[in-house]
Amino acid sequence: MRKVMTRPRPRPSASRPPTGRPPTRRDSRRPLRAIPAQPPPHPTEVFAERLLLVLSGQRPLHWVARHIANTAYDELARLAELAPLCADGHRPTIHRIGHYQPHPDAYEVFARVTAGPRLRALAFRLALGPDRKWRCTAVETEKSH
Repeated sequence: MRKVMTRPRPRPSASRPPTGRPPTRRDSRRPLRAIPAQPPPHPTEVFAERLLLVLSGQRPLHWVARHIANTAYDELARLAELAPLCADGHRPTIHRIGHYQPHPDAYEVFARVTAGPRLRALAFRLALGPDRKWRCTAVETEKSH
């Protein structure tokens, strides 16, 4: 028995004109469009979240050390020992945040923090340093009803 060698036939898709989609694609749906990049979060939101994590005991104090000015670091260390935003079995969340900008390089920030049925207040000040990085220069917590 003799084997006959034949040339391979071209694939049917290779002989068709291009349709605007990859040749391996079998459905008519178009790929999703790229999602535009979101702007970075505002510094007040970033710092509120960082302070919340430290004051609730979820992160250690040294985690934010480079973002806190000297006197504010001492106050934050004192507050972190008291763990004012801890709640029995409830994870604290930022309920509302707002700010006032008395100067282009400074923010006065307030936030309402909820943890279960409790509502707490968090206030802090941000200042833009000579290196153009934001740093927390003051921090306070207060119980709210």
